[in-house]
Amino acid sequence: MDIASAARRASLLGALETWLPEEEVPPGGFVSLVGAGPGNPELLTLRALRVMQRAHVVLYDHLVARELLDFVRRDAERLYVGKVRDRHALGQHEINDLMVRLAREGRRVVRLKGGDPFIFGRGGEEIEALAAQGIAFEVVPGVTAAAGAAAYAGIPLTHRDYAQSCVFVTGHQMNGSLQLDWRSIARPQQTIAVYMGVGGLETICRRLIEQGLAPDLPAALVEKATLPEQRVIEGTLATLPSAAAGAAVKPPALLIVGEVVRLRGQLAWFGAQACALQEQ
Repeated sequence: MDIASAARRASLLGALETWLPEEEVPPGGFVSLVGAGPGNPELLTLRALRVMQRAHVVLYDHLVARELLDFVRRDAERLYVGKVRDRHALGQHEINDLMVRLAREGRRVVRLKGGDPFIFGRGGEEIEALAAQGIAFEVVPGVTAAAGAAAYAGIPLTHRDYAQSCVFVTGHQMNGSLQLDWRSIARPQQTIAVYMGVGGLETICRRLIEQGLAPDLPAALVEKATLPEQRVIEGTLATLPSAAAGAAVKPPALLIVGEVVRLRGQLAWFGAQACALQEQ
């Protein structure tokens, strides 16, 4: 941990002692399903920080920023249970069973997930397993990837002049195809935020055009959102797939489609492009 990170950690933990009361561990253990946010450690909620500091064991995912683990209680056990495409440390049923076993040992367990656990995070499945076994639990919401990526890219998800609705969908392919309600997604004046859409980007853009969206509709990929390494690749439904390939975009990256993307030129505030705009 560098000096800046250590100072930030000390400051946040000091604030916790003032703002949040102590809590007893319930009999039979307890599981906190915690959203870690989109990557930037400072976007962690105070409640998330509190339970991480009081955990006996933390089960963390692939998308959890490693710097966030510095905020976990120093003597807590840390177990990686992440999933990468076609490569899982543990299957979902194994993770569910592990949470139940650790809780039954009388431990305070934190299940730490990137973004928000209830938005494409399988959080519902995990607390179903806990509830079925009579394990006490709580859910700590986190800043979801769409909100974090859009804010740090300078792209409002809704805007009175451009988008009156926003839809979140997953671009994860099942059996080599995308099972989406394309007609309901491809509506005018609606922003589309696609999670896990890098692998199926070409298919997503093509299907949206087939459903009537204009080929020149603005679209952007936000890679490593909220982190210093963040990149934003802009284009249209027709051009973004080749632009993303040329830039060698890799997950994690969020796709945003809609007229609101046009506002990025005015509203970008984070990263190298924002600095260049401010100098003009």
